[in-house]
Amino acid sequence: MATRKSGYFICYRNIWQHPVFKNLLQASCWIYMISSASHQDKTLRFLDNPIFVKRGELIMPLRVSAKRFGMTYSEMRTFILRLVRRKMITHRTHQLQPTSNHPSRKVTIINVINYDKFQYVDNEQPPHDHLSQQVLNNNTNKQILNTISKKSSKVDYEKIGDEGHYWIIKKDNIKYLKHKFKDIPLEKY
Repeated sequence: MATRKSGYFICYRNIWQHPVFKNLLQASCWIYMISSASHQDKTLRFLDNPIFVKRGELIMPLRVSAKRFGMTYSEMRTFILRLVRRKMITHRTHQLQPTSNHPSRKVTIINVINYDKFQYVDNEQPPHDHLSQQVLNNNTNKQILNTISKKSSKVDYEKIGDEGHYWIIKKDNIKYLKHKFKDIPLEKY
């Protein structure tokens, strides 16, 4: 029996409390995505069709995955779209070869954004926590806050949370998402 070479990935303990996941099932689906993502570019076979996946991508047929996790197709699709909106994944579809009983077959390819944060070489420092509210170290926080204060001497909003690559800020009693790294317009939360 041939043994399959396996590796590891980083998963922080507080992933179960992350606000993007509405329940433990969704958090476990996220962990499944990270653990199933390809660690290198390669061609995989799916239903006798060759599919090229890049590092950080996985083949994830939504209907099959929904059944596997005990979700409805609609719940799975909504969860995937939420991850896309939060900039945690991107997705694309791949057209499979038609068969006599399935003239139009497609499969979803999920790309885990920042996949390298979950993978690191042993002699490197592990990355900072990618899902907690302490995503950035103090130096980065100070640098960003200094940039904000330089733009306007009076800061008229307060930082109330953190979600992925965004800060949740409150301005005039309205919640907004502000990107941590890019200088882009605020989005309503």
